Amino acid sequence: MAERLSKAVAAAERQPAPRRTRNKPEERHREFVRKAIELFAEVGFEAGTRELAQRLGVTQPLLYRYFPSKDDLITAVYREIYVNRWKPQWREGLLDETQPIRDRIIAFYEDYTRTIFTPEWLRIYLFAGLRGVDINHRYAATVEAEVLRPITLATRKSFGLGDGPPAAEEIELFWTLQGGIFYYGVREIVYRFPMAVDRSTMIRNAVDTFLEGVGSVLRRLAESPETAD
Repeated sequence: MAERLSKAVAAAERQPAPRRTRNKPEERHREFVRKAIELFAEVGFEAGTRELAQRLGVTQPLLYRYFPSKDDLITAVYREIYVNRWKPQWREGLLDETQPIRDRIIAFYEDYTRTIFTPEWLRIYLFAGLRGVDINHRYAATVEAEVLRPITLATRKSFGLGDGPPAAEEIELFWTLQGGIFYYGVREIVYRFPMAVDRSTMIRNAVDTFLEGVGSVLRRLAESPETAD
């Protein structure tokens, strides 16, 4: 019995060790970005490539093969979280004149908040602002061009005020609507406040309140020769 056991152990030791499967470069790239998103959402942009490499269980030189600098890594995170989640149909819906302006804006914010009201989206955005990372500037430029200008134009037309290029003061009105809805998400997702009003009700009330008052301001701006583009 002992002899048979000894032979079995010896045979097992002669067997080649199972080969570790190696991730394809694109799979490893996605994994690195995913872990970077988790890290930045948790601790902010103070975290560096050394800490990320430790979390991934890889060496820093290997990480640098995929991302030569921390800025390259941040760009990849921005693309994954902000660019890839952006929906071109948001702009199309806002400009769809077959629907009432109220319905268009509410439908947009319903879908938009489903997209951005996540811990990684909001926390990374706030951390980026605190550290001066240019994620905020890039994203705000997209929001203004693809959301706020179309909303401004569509709302002005709904009040019969023409369809010329929106002025800066007009666009700023719609930043107040955008900012209020955004801050609801910060309170709900980041601060984890108990929200007495559900999200859909908040959006409807915010849009109704805004549309109730914005018409008179837009008319005043349309009549003012000092309103600049």
